[in-house]
Amino acid sequence: MKKGQILEGVVEKVLFPNKGIVRMEDGREVIVKHGLTGQKVSFLVNKIRKGKCEGRILEVVEKSPLELPTPSCKHFGVCGGCNYQNLSYENQLKLKEEQVKSLLSPVLSEAGKDFDSLFEGIKSGVKQFEYRNKMEFSFGDEIKDGPLTLGMHKRGSFYDITNVENCRIVDADFRRILVFVRNFFAGKKISFYHKLKHEGYLRHLLVRKAAKTGEILISLVTSTQTDGFLEAEMLKEFTVGLLALSFDGKLVGILHTKNDSLADVIQDDGTDILYGQDYFYEELLGLSFKITPFSFFQTNSLGAEALYETVREFIGGSLASSKENGAVVFDLYSGTGTIAQMLSVSARKVIGVEIVEEAVEAAKENAQMNGIANCEFLAGDVLKVIDEIADSPDFIVLDPPREGIHPKALKKIAAFERAKEIVYISCKPTSLARDLEELQAFGYEVERIRCVDLFGGTCHVESICLLHRKDS
Repeated sequence: MKKGQILEGVVEKVLFPNKGIVRMEDGREVIVKHGLTGQKVSFLVNKIRKGKCEGRILEVVEKSPLELPTPSCKHFGVCGGCNYQNLSYENQLKLKEEQVKSLLSPVLSEAGKDFDSLFEGIKSGVKQFEYRNKMEFSFGDEIKDGPLTLGMHKRGSFYDITNVENCRIVDADFRRILVFVRNFFAGKKISFYHKLKHEGYLRHLLVRKAAKTGEILISLVTSTQTDGFLEAEMLKEFTVGLLALSFDGKLVGILHTKNDSLADVIQDDGTDILYGQDYFYEELLGLSFKITPFSFFQTNSLGAEALYETVREFIGGSLASSKENGAVVFDLYSGTGTIAQMLSVSARKVIGVEIVEEAVEAAKENAQMNGIANCEFLAGDVLKVIDEIADSPDFIVLDPPREGIHPKALKKIAAFERAKEIVYISCKPTSLARDLEELQAFGYEVERIRCVDLFGGTCHVESICLLHRKDS
């Protein structure tokens, strides 16, 4: 096998997140992204390093028996946003379950545990389609010097943007906004921001819509490069046009955010309110949450309820039985404090720690709005902040970023001897497997595992583990 060769083979299995494994006649494995179990594919060998081979799929020669006759979304295969729109939802869940099992089984077996005896299945996120409450669309072009596009990155491309006006993971209001905004600026012949040249005006369109209240918040993200046009006049016309649209929900705010970062990120270098307000409200499990444009909040509201109900089920019984003695709960990587507030009814005190200051302020405001007085929220890095907390936890909830927990922070967390139980929520099973191995070494054992699918059509899945300290 040589780099540059074009070969054919059948995808034997798919590893998380989207690594198809093709086994060749000589026994060597080739990793091909975006393959599906059972597909016969033609691929170009583009990397051979330390005995590992990678290829890029050129053509699906024969479909997998698992595939739908037609993908659920017309943009599938071009748009880089979804991986499994060519699978039935039932087969999507089976694949995600298999991937989690393959990652966690070796870790659990080291501790004498069996995955199948601990695993309680994968729970649907309620809706397969139109579930997202937040989308970050990018301006660009699909071909060099082509017409203005507004949508998602093309699969495998950092620069090319494809229109996604029929996207299935958002509802009709998102699609109406997307089409209007693209057509408006295309008609004005306003340039998009070129990542290589660092020139241009249009960068991103951020749309958020609450599933329960239906409130919609729109933020146009641009650079400050306004040569050749009257920005204020154009933004006024832009606002009037959006307000003239008919929505299923309720438009509560239109914002203009300036972003001169050289990186391809949405950064707030100053936001002006063009209409209404710079926040909206969402409801989860009977609690209300005020959400600002850039604050973290689960992107699937109904799925988040299923996730948090699982957390409450896993820890709720033990927490309730400790209520008389006044249990203290640490909610680490707490975001806007949803979990902390949900558990507060059964605890004497809940302490949330979150590195994003805006999220911490939102958590405080939300707790006050919900009439919750026994939650305390601290801003800072978990690694440092937990050294400064006088209380010792009886229970710990961990909901870290995708890359998991810093090893030094994990060691400090495991050192809280009073903490009888830990609930670990993970959106990346590879990180979870690594951290579970460490927690087992520190004296915890896994008791329950369940997955919740918040992101239908994609390779992502949430995993929830309940761990118990062996000596407690």
